[in-house]
Order: sequence, then structure tokens, then C-alpha cells
Amino acid sequence: MTDSKILSEPVDDLARRFAAMIDDELFAAMKFLEQASEARQRQDLDEILWRIALAESEIERRFPGQLLLPYRDWKERNARL
Repeated sequence: MTDSKILSEPVDDLARRFAAMIDDELFAAMKFLEQASEARQRQDLDEILWRIALAESEIERRFPGQLLLPYRDWKERNARL
């Protein structure tokens, strides 16, 4: 999935795609969304935050009780990406 599609795809479709992604893809999408939330104008921020919440929900579904620890560990291991 391209980065621009993550920001423009309908939310329902994006949620289904997140569920089908492997962990590395989901974590990369989450990282992209975090970066986008820091770089975007205020008008886009609400939409980006909603997409971040979807990614967080999928991560928490896959790793119950660990909150976002698997994502943070992945981010640390892949700091140069």
C-alpha cells in the first residue's frame, strides 16, 4: 500500500487492509501516520489521528495486553527506516 493511499483510502477499507497486513507492514503504516501527523496542517490532523487510532486498535488486537509495546520495539529496531 502506498503512503498516499493510507491517507486517502476510505476508513472502512483501510481498517480491512490493516487487518490483512503482516506486522511489519502495519508497523510501517503506523510510523508513516505518526510522521504525517507531525507534518500536516491542522485541517488534516483529525483525519490522520482517526487513522492512527485504527492502526493502534489493530496492533492491540494482535498483541492483547501489550498496548503498543510491539510497535515501539519494532520502531526501535528499525530506527533508520
